[in-house]
Amino acid sequence: MNPFDYIASITHKKTDLMTDEDGEKGYSSFMTNRGLSYFHDTVLLANEMNRASHIDNKLQYDFLRHAVRSKKRFSKWAKKSKSDKIDTIKEYYGYSDSKATSIADLVTDDMITEMKQTLSQGGSKKK
Repeated sequence: MNPFDYIASITHKKTDLMTDEDGEKGYSSFMTNRGLSYFHDTVLLANEMNRASHIDNKLQYDFLRHAVRSKKRFSKWAKKSKSDKIDTIKEYYGYSDSKATSIADLVTDDMITEMKQTLSQGGSKKK
């Protein structure tokens, strides 16, 4: 099972997915709370479960399943945006994401073009 199954069972299906040991092992409280934090009516419940992270997974799941009102909810998950400039800096200098992001303002477009030319692998295209 994936986190979306647990979120669906909490928000609108209201079926108990933790009937066996596999159901309890597959539950990720972090991912479930993250998924519930996108909705204005469940964000506070997700925050309470974040504060009570020491509680057993089964108890957290049961609390959320009974506390959240039944309603179909959908939201796109926020994803990190890709930046060609950051990727070029990372490859050229061998930096991590955070280091490349911190120096991205210092690097000009001309420098990026020069880096791309240096990194260019070359070769011929296959037909």
